[in-house]
Amino acid sequence: MKNPNITIKKTEILSDKWAKLSKITLDYTKEDGEVEEQKREVYDRGDGATILLFNKIKKSVVLIKQFRLPTYLNQNESGFLIEACAGVLEIEHPEECIKRETEEETGYELHAVKKIFQAYMSPGAVTEIIHFFVAEYDDEMKKGKGGGLASEHENIEVIELPFETAYNMIASGEIVDAKTILLLQYAKINQLIN
Repeated sequence: MKNPNITIKKTEILSDKWAKLSKITLDYTKEDGEVEEQKREVYDRGDGATILLFNKIKKSVVLIKQFRLPTYLNQNESGFLIEACAGVLEIEHPEECIKRETEEETGYELHAVKKIFQAYMSPGAVTEIIHFFVAEYDDEMKKGKGGGLASEHENIEVIELPFETAYNMIASGEIVDAKTILLLQYAKINQLIN
């Protein structure tokens, strides 16, 4: 927090259960020198990591399907999303996080992953930075059934799809998750699967 035009005046914790929701009062000095008081609510759930698993031989990708309550509350009639494997960073490095999450959610044990970029996904309200990865997979790497952790109530379905089918699901509206769209577009642009 080094911007001299911003002065945080007050932070109120509105909720601190699964994540932290804060109300921030700040002074923002505009270009003309006028100071404007602003109040914002900020959701902090930590940073995360996501990955696209791809197989060049089969020309396929591994995605997951799971229930997402916020989407159900906003126009997603089933509440289910098809998306790339992802998870919240705990105390580990993003690479270790995504390897752990991949095994928990998909059953694939990864040894090498490649970070391609990081991004804020909803910077108007959420502090989270997502670290984006890609990794090749093959059938020999499947060590478990996946499905997520019962203790986290994930109930994840693992889906292996031809890459072109998954990519076309963006245009058809079957894939509407932003991180998954970005990963599939990265794979297409960079010709990861020919």
